[in-house]
Amino acid sequence: MTRASDLFPADRLTRAQQAAAAAGLDALLVTPGSDLRYLTGYDAKPLERLTCLVLPAEGEPAMVVPRLEQAAAEAAGVHRLGIEILPWGETEDPYALVAARLPRTVRRVGLDNHMWAEKVLALRVALPGVEQALAGDVLRELRMRKTPAEVEALRRAARAIDRVHERIGEWLKPGRTEREVGKDIADAIIAAGHARVEFVIVGSGPNAASPHHELSDRVIQPGDVVVVDIGGTMEDGYCSDETRTYAVGEPPKEFVEYYAVLRRAQAAQCEAARPGMTAEELDAVGRDIIAEAGYGEYFIHRTGHGIGLDVHEEPYIVAGNKLELAPGMTFSIEPGIYLAGKHGARIEDIVAVTEDGCERLNLVDRDLVVLEA
Repeated sequence: MTRASDLFPADRLTRAQQAAAAAGLDALLVTPGSDLRYLTGYDAKPLERLTCLVLPAEGEPAMVVPRLEQAAAEAAGVHRLGIEILPWGETEDPYALVAARLPRTVRRVGLDNHMWAEKVLALRVALPGVEQALAGDVLRELRMRKTPAEVEALRRAARAIDRVHERIGEWLKPGRTEREVGKDIADAIIAAGHARVEFVIVGSGPNAASPHHELSDRVIQPGDVVVVDIGGTMEDGYCSDETRTYAVGEPPKEFVEYYAVLRRAQAAQCEAARPGMTAEELDAVGRDIIAEAGYGEYFIHRTGHGIGLDVHEEPYIVAGNKLELAPGMTFSIEPGIYLAGKHGARIEDIVAVTEDGCERLNLVDRDLVVLEA
């Protein structure tokens, strides 16, 4: 069993401080979101009241929290990481508290990438003359390389979403709407061990050609192709994401032909992924196979995205990204072919780069599943 201290080790703060200093930042200021949870383990509520980790490049960290959230911060074990908790009352100025914890020589601070604009502007007033930069430029380098404990957390999440895909045949039937099927899937995501559902895509018939299709009241018909892309977040904060494509009864011949191409492309990419290969080289492995078969114009998105405490994070497996893959990086491999107005298909697995290749974390069969009509 992975312990919280394994997922959120105390030395992570020190490494973030060192990375901030190397990037020319005097401090990192981090509000609720995945960056805060990555650094501290604290899944703080994103409120209009300011919660902010003050992490100077040199010196002791502190966390400014609303007094009514002090107990939650303490329960999350923030103080055990050597972070001083600074509660503030309703009539106090929390931005002044942040400024007071920074060295007088501060000239440049990194703000987490998803900080609310009102908080960014308030910090600008509280820290006049201090340049604001993105903390993500520093933190992404740390977050991209997962520890063994993080990979194990993602492995658990992958197995949980596998269990849902193994049951799709229970719900995906002619005469039911996408929305009805989606509700059953969402319930199953929670039952499989997730703390919350992040998304449920059930794209049937022509809707399968829309990669991010929302659930609709379209009734599933015999012969439909259905793309099912689902994911959630586990209690520890790590995410799942998996896509399989199903046929309800006999699918169109044209679809069967290009699904075989897609299956070959996705398998080739999973087999090719390894340290030293660039993200764009991995993208090209599958894209070239699909293009050579005559479907290149129908593969309309990147091959994949990183995953961890966010469903979508660095690294992105896309043309133009020359980042070299390295052990501990985790991301999706999800090529797709989409024929607008007709049907489409996607196959998605989460993989973890190892010392000499990659490990697929999702284990459900990738062959086309033909369900009874």
